[in-house]
Amino acid sequence: MTKRPLRRTFLFLLNAALINTACAIQPQQAAQPVVADPAGGDAPTSRTPAAPNQFSQDVFQQEIIFEGQPASNLTQHTPRSEGADLDPSLDRSGRIMIFASTRHSRFSHLYIKAVDGSACTQITDESANDAQPVFSPDGKRIAFASDRGGQWDIWVAQSDGRNPQQLTSTPWPELHPSWSPDGKRLVYCRVNPREGRGELWTCPLENPGEKRFVGEGLFPSWSPTGDKIAYQRARLRGSRWFSIWTLKLESNNALFPTEIAADPDKAFIAPAWSADGRQIAFVAIQFDTNSDNSSKNTPSSAPKRSEIGVVDADGGGLMLLTNGEGENYSPHWAIDGRIYFTSRTDNAENIWSLQPLDAAIAAEPAWRAIDHRAARVNSTDEP
Repeated sequence: MTKRPLRRTFLFLLNAALINTACAIQPQQAAQPVVADPAGGDAPTSRTPAAPNQFSQDVFQQEIIFEGQPASNLTQHTPRSEGADLDPSLDRSGRIMIFASTRHSRFSHLYIKAVDGSACTQITDESANDAQPVFSPDGKRIAFASDRGGQWDIWVAQSDGRNPQQLTSTPWPELHPSWSPDGKRLVYCRVNPREGRGELWTCPLENPGEKRFVGEGLFPSWSPTGDKIAYQRARLRGSRWFSIWTLKLESNNALFPTEIAADPDKAFIAPAWSADGRQIAFVAIQFDTNSDNSSKNTPSSAPKRSEIGVVDADGGGLMLLTNGEGENYSPHWAIDGRIYFTSRTDNAENIWSLQPLDAAIAAEPAWRAIDHRAARVNSTDEP
């Protein structure tokens, strides 16, 4: 497979998942692949340059308006560069950040820097794309997605990038690893074009061959304090927008899938737990559904806006923390309570953070959590 330059890795993978939503609405397109080119090429209707009106450079440089949103202390952590800085994640101490970047190469490589420093250390240098890195709970290892094996797979390495180990090797893209609280397992998602869906899988580090399918969804995040996994899942009736769900793992069984945040006019995606396991950050994407080529409940090829939101783990206290005319995505909640994310302008992508205020000041959401019947899934089948 010929690898292509990777630009804005996370958004490509994100929009590939969202394209699946649009395709699901149109039965004649259901058989189309969810990801057109796992090596980093453009998706069928996405990942073209940003529309001129999205998050203009002047607005980004001068002011980001929160309009009374419950957040403060907006901080930029990476400078503007020729490439893009993506997918921030912090270690348990909250002092070291790892992220993906194309600042020095057409490929996305992994970098580490002190949160309060400016020097960056590059820790991967393959002729391939590495993305979505995350520290293990003890900070000694990192898990990440990479196409260095010819397609997107899950890899684990030491925290300095040495001794990489490939954990998955199916023909389908496998993305977005997240560690269990004890550091012994990973959960990740697989894009299954044959079934037209995303799948959630767990993998024990000591025996990677014992992978287990635990449900349908994308972009999983394992609670740092318990046995719950948050993920995004397409709604199955009415609107096909994604919403935020949780499930509980008990004796390797997936139980009590629960929808905790949804909106009829937005896609809620990419959940990330707070360090205390009480709240979940996510991305709220609003598409332009009124354009000439967009029918009701069918997203156009590019988001109208993309914001960072939070919700309590029980479905209460929903609020949006950003309010800019552009794209904010890839949230990560650090141990000090700050949310780190990537913010995209028309010509730059950099890493920022903000401090959410007390969720109690936010109004209750217009929906409540919906408990569905327990689902026991024990399949270990691999394609």
